[in-house]
Amino acid sequence: MGTKETFHEYITKGYETKGEYIPVGAAMLNGETITGAHVKIPLKTMNRHGLIAGATGTGKTKSLQVLSENLSEKGVPVLLMDIKGDLSGLAQPSPGHPKIDERHEKIGLPFEAKAFPVEILTLSEQDGVRLRATISEFGPVLLSRILDLTETQSGIVSVIFQYCDDNKLPLLDLKDFKKILQYATDEGKAEFNEAYGRISTASTGAILRKIVELEQQGADLFFGETSFDTQDLLRVDENGRGYINILRLTDIQDRPKLFSTFMLSLLAEIYSTFPEQGDSGRPELVMFIDEAHLIFDQASKALLNQIESIVKLIRSKGVGLYFVTQNPTDVPEEVLGQLGLKVQHALRAFTAKDRKAIKLTAENYPDSDYYDTTEVLTSLGIGEALVSALDEKGRPTPLAATMMRAPMSRMDVLTEIELAQLLSQSKLAKKYNETVDRESAYEMLNDKIAEAEAEEAKEKARQEREALKKAESKRQSSSRRQSTRMNPIVKVLTSATFIRSVFGILTKVMKK
Repeated sequence: MGTKETFHEYITKGYETKGEYIPVGAAMLNGETITGAHVKIPLKTMNRHGLIAGATGTGKTKSLQVLSENLSEKGVPVLLMDIKGDLSGLAQPSPGHPKIDERHEKIGLPFEAKAFPVEILTLSEQDGVRLRATISEFGPVLLSRILDLTETQSGIVSVIFQYCDDNKLPLLDLKDFKKILQYATDEGKAEFNEAYGRISTASTGAILRKIVELEQQGADLFFGETSFDTQDLLRVDENGRGYINILRLTDIQDRPKLFSTFMLSLLAEIYSTFPEQGDSGRPELVMFIDEAHLIFDQASKALLNQIESIVKLIRSKGVGLYFVTQNPTDVPEEVLGQLGLKVQHALRAFTAKDRKAIKLTAENYPDSDYYDTTEVLTSLGIGEALVSALDEKGRPTPLAATMMRAPMSRMDVLTEIELAQLLSQSKLAKKYNETVDRESAYEMLNDKIAEAEAEEAKEKARQEREALKKAESKRQSSSRRQSTRMNPIVKVLTSATFIRSVFGILTKVMKK
């Protein structure tokens, strides 16, 4: 196994770096912390994605906090998906504790309590900067994926978007989209049939049901304006520290559709708008998805496929994705194979299934001459973890059982007063928290339908007037014809009168 001296040299050489790095702790051997044998993660490889895993209560959240703090210190902005609601303490300095001092003395790193620049974000009605996106920004492909539509239904969605583009109808929120779906098979049926082909009412009905399902999870709050600009995730404060953006998700744990919608939108927007970074030496943004097993367990197939694609591609944009979960087996293998950094806290074996999972987990780590990985996984204490990273050349570093350093910020949530004060100072809240409901497809189609109905009523009234005129004309004509057609008796009487008149005139003439 080697001595402490040879182990110290082994770790020091394996984690040697010439550029910027994040010291996460000191390596341990046989349960003893080797002071000064620092485990360091090169900043250059932080866009290679990662995993923080371990049983409940083993220190995953604190490791996430440590990485976030140090990234912020280096000027790298961070986005945290806070599902448990216990990360807001990053905005306040640690109160300190003798056990923290003792831990850092063993590690050989100084401890300094610090607060960090924090922005609180929200997808729901919770306090925070509101995140929104428009239906148009999603586009037909992404919207069809999140709704889990069939090929035929996806085709209809594409036609709907094309119609709105052709007719300059903004698609901003869900009521816009529902209105155009209804219009396509009702008032605008003839128009659609002529220009785009027949649209099945059964298909539009199925799409509408999927939208209602999404609305029931709160998506009507997400779709709309003002759209969130992903560039606002890249802010740094006046001291050059990256902002730690905390997305509060405590009230949508049971609404995976809404979270899936947000994730698809955000990842797609980042990938399409961020420039290619190449080998820049540091990430532009690092995202931590806490309780990631909730996503993978309940997410749609579309989200899983999207994450797999994004993990492979988004690294070139300088973005690192980090999944925080209980067991590495919670993460699909296609994603797990792309993760360069692994911080594995203790796993507990209570059942045969647990033991099998631990053995499988151990196989995901490099072989070590100093550790029996399976045994170490079950014997790690709170705040200890097996760490495997990538060095500056992209090679795996030595596996190190690590005494993790303590967070510099508070390991607890903000009070309501502190949270209110933080939100009152937010520049982004002023930018995004005003709800905008400008004229869009819903209002324009209602106006169009009202105009068509008014025109139809006008035409109907005109036709009714024409019909009345024709009827009156026909009646008068009929009356005249009847007056000229005399009764035979009348004719006889008229003739007799005429003859008497003539004879009367002749008689008068002859008398004269």
